[in-house]
Amino acid sequence: MHEYPITEHIVKMSEKRCREAGGRKVVTINLVLGENSGFVPESIHMYFDLIAEGTLCEGAEITIKRIGTKLKCPSCGELFTRKPLSFACPKCGTDGEPTDTGKEFYIESIEVE
Repeated sequence: MHEYPITEHIVKMSEKRCREAGGRKVVTINLVLGENSGFVPESIHMYFDLIAEGTLCEGAEITIKRIGTKLKCPSCGELFTRKPLSFACPKCGTDGEPTDTGKEFYIESIEVE
């Protein structure tokens, strides 16, 4: 449910960018979404179609680039993707620690016509 207000914000920001660029309409909105951002891509798509109706974003495409979660090894510094049932670093075997990789959520670009 928290995707609704964030999607409203995406539409408002995209419309603002379109006006600033002198565009007639928003064609594509490219988002970056981390696995651990707390947002569900399908919900953003669903709400976007409803919220964009009657705006400069109506009919625009939303693309979402997913960023996976990464751990960082405190011993060797390796940044790695956790394997199921393991936190071990693939280089040295030390358990990895959480990072901010995978928590991203931002508009990467907006294409206007």
